[in-house]
Amino acid sequence: MSAALHLVVTLAICAVAAHSLVRARWVWWTPGTGIALWQMLAATWVLSLAGVLITAGLDPYEAPIPRALSAWASDPLSTATQDALVVSGLAVPALFVAVLISSWAGVARIRRRHRDVLALVGRTDEAAPGALVVDHPAAVAYCLPGTPSSVVLSTGALRSLSTAELHAVLAHEHSHARERHDLVLLPFVALRRCAPRVADAVALLVEMRADDRACRDHGPDALISALHRFTAGPPAGALGITAASARLERIANRTGASAWQRWTALVSGLTLVSTPLSFLVL
Repeated sequence: MSAALHLVVTLAICAVAAHSLVRARWVWWTPGTGIALWQMLAATWVLSLAGVLITAGLDPYEAPIPRALSAWASDPLSTATQDALVVSGLAVPALFVAVLISSWAGVARIRRRHRDVLALVGRTDEAAPGALVVDHPAAVAYCLPGTPSSVVLSTGALRSLSTAELHAVLAHEHSHARERHDLVLLPFVALRRCAPRVADAVALLVEMRADDRACRDHGPDALISALHRFTAGPPAGALGITAASARLERIANRTGASAWQRWTALVSGLTLVSTPLSFLVL
């Protein structure tokens, strides 16, 4: 059972790491690294959970997983417990993929309906190049991801934003579209019911990543003043700019994570991912 025990320990490490990462502030200064670490933790958790079940069920064969699976499939004397463990382990990644597909299909339907509405009510405006403008008194700005993606502004946003603020907001939203942040968020949105704090932490890092692009292109002052004007959130299926105290604090006190923090995080994440892979593949 040594392989299963190793994977149980890996699952425990993932739980501790996720708890720490939700509360961590250093990832605010390097959101790209934080997002990558969350993705590696999620992959490690799924692979380790599947690995615990599979290795426990195949333990009597005392062989690497690929050979043990072949032996189990051709063994008429395998027990019901073994069969249940192996089948459950194989079902874990399949279920995860099914949840992702279901979540993506649901979001895609919402976005398709939203695009149909935008085709009717959206219009272009020289003041907001590359964006669609809709008539609404509240200040709203969001990106509707997909192919093609759309950046949407309300007339309330156009009236309340200065030229510099408007350009910062557009840079923020175009960053969501260009880097496909909707795909980054998809696994965590799909698992929101069982890990809401994780989903919120990743969503915040995605917004911070887009903030970095806006600050780099147009300076932090324009983005800070623009954020104060947004109170309404984006519609379902969209990524939108909203004011958040954490983001405002970060932009006002911009700094960077040290190189050793970034590399330590990435190496640790890769080490975690390689642990279940080493048992499942080799």
